[in-house]
Amino acid sequence: MAALGWLTPRRRSATARSVLAGEASAEAARKSTQEHPELAGAAREPEFPVLGDDRAAAFFDLDNTVMQGAALFHFGRGLYKRKFFETRELARFAWQQAWFRLAGVEDPEHMQEARDSALSIVKGHRVAELETIGEEIYDEYMADRIWPGTRALAQAHLDAGQKVWLVTAAPVEIAQVIARRLGLTGALGTVAESVDGVYTGRLVGEPLHGPAKAEAVRALAAAEGLDLSRCAAYSDSHNDIPMLSLVGHPYAINPDTKLRRHARDKDWRLRDYRTGRKAAKVGIPAAAGVGAVAGGTAAAIALSRRRR
Repeated sequence: MAALGWLTPRRRSATARSVLAGEASAEAARKSTQEHPELAGAAREPEFPVLGDDRAAAFFDLDNTVMQGAALFHFGRGLYKRKFFETRELARFAWQQAWFRLAGVEDPEHMQEARDSALSIVKGHRVAELETIGEEIYDEYMADRIWPGTRALAQAHLDAGQKVWLVTAAPVEIAQVIARRLGLTGALGTVAESVDGVYTGRLVGEPLHGPAKAEAVRALAAAEGLDLSRCAAYSDSHNDIPMLSLVGHPYAINPDTKLRRHARDKDWRLRDYRTGRKAAKVGIPAAAGVGAVAGGTAAAIALSRRRR
């Protein structure tokens, strides 16, 4: 009994010290999260994307989300280089691209004008020809304009075993080239009508824009057996709010002003990979970018005149 009595105080003392250590550790953790609230949020946030969740997928807008600028305008520059149209049309394409980069948003009138221009240019050409040229144009004008941050997000979904799709108003042939070169699953895009492999200069239906994107995602999810509440969508434009609202994990990437405001109201996640002093506010790229477009246009026109 004496031995037992000799042991009891030490056992109680050890317990007291354990309690004290635990309380001290808890207090230190509490103070840490108060001083660094981002740590508390990181601790609570579940891992995403979820590894092995094959009923989840990711849907990425293209223009200004995955790639800086508009794919259709870069495509136009490549077609001009191959003499598909005259200097006058190049100047129009350059102006549209400069406006797009300055505004940081998609204006329906400008986008419609660009689409009409592209359709008239490709009319009478073979689909296979444009697909081959698209591969070359990607290397010339698009590869260096892919946002590394957005590319990493897409890769995270791929690494988790999920499918990743581009969803864009750009022609589906261009979108498929970009998706393939980035190692993505595929692309949803605007379909230009063709007969016997030759473009007619008309669209099938309407451009894949705004609500049409949401409908395309909904249809693809049904066909693929996806659970949209487990899927993610990424876009820079308020025009894509219908698509973003469709999924359980919406992201605003390089958002325009309206989307940034909506995302904050809805507590959606925000990512901004742009540079320039106004990027955090409205996403206007550095002025040097616009200067590069204007300079490139001037150089192209000068070269054209010199060759004549």
